[in-house]
Amino acid sequence: MGMKVLLVDDSAVMRKVLTRALRQAGLDIGDIVEAGDGLEALAVLDSEGGVDVVLSDWNMPNMNGVDFVAQARAKGYEMPIVMVTTESGDDRVSQATEAGANGFIHKPFTPDRLAEALGHFVPA
Repeated sequence: MGMKVLLVDDSAVMRKVLTRALRQAGLDIGDIVEAGDGLEALAVLDSEGGVDVVLSDWNMPNMNGVDFVAQARAKGYEMPIVMVTTESGDDRVSQATEAGANGFIHKPFTPDRLAEALGHFVPA
């Protein structure tokens, strides 16, 4: 059956990279749905009836990743949300964690790093 994953990134290229990396990571991934920013991601969550795990960029137009995480949590969504971002620094990590993010993957990343970060949430 596989896990349903939501990819949130304003770059279509990065969403393709993430999709390929997920497939190469050897995780039990089923459907992959995509959104171009936080607002679109909330609409996808509402229309899809939720997903199993979310990978979200930080810097996006309309609604950034941290605001998306906070809004998703406020709506009662409890699935793991992992930030995939060039942002770094303890203050950024704690800001995302306080909003409700469950993990952090820094760009650029490898399929192995993705598998390692998601391994806590996705059965292999």
